[in-house]
Amino acid sequence: MPPLLLGLLTAFLVLALDQGSKLAVLRWSESWTGPGQQILPFMDFVYLWNTGISYGLFPQGETGRWVLLAIKVVAAVLFAAWLARTSRRLEAIALGLLIGGALGNAVDRLVYGAVFDFISLHAFGLRWYVFNIADVAVVVGVIVLLYDALFTRASKTPPSDVSR
Repeated sequence: MPPLLLGLLTAFLVLALDQGSKLAVLRWSESWTGPGQQILPFMDFVYLWNTGISYGLFPQGETGRWVLLAIKVVAAVLFAAWLARTSRRLEAIALGLLIGGALGNAVDRLVYGAVFDFISLHAFGLRWYVFNIADVAVVVGVIVLLYDALFTRASKTPPSDVSR
């Protein structure tokens, strides 16, 4: 499969999984009697609208909603331009994860005015921030790009001749 197609397929799958999971949890949450549902001993699904940026920092009003939406769309377009020029499959997958994640949260901002976060991890009395599938895709995409840049490309770079 060509890298461009692989990246676009990855982006589409992330977007579909993100939006599908959000819709499913939103519908399911209508029947909850409490603030959330335990899924695993270390994971709950909760109902949280994030009007800010990562970790709910800097909550935004209506203007901020559109600014954050524009940033997500511009990022997706820039990643798509990068994707169109790559010939490497791992890089294409990472860019697809970033595009799908950015668009997943952009759809939330456009439709709802905020991003729906619902996954809450916890252990030993400590709780991590609440996130969604799009957030996971963005983090994994960045990690894959870093791995690719530091290890995959570096191992293919010919050693320089230091004796000159």
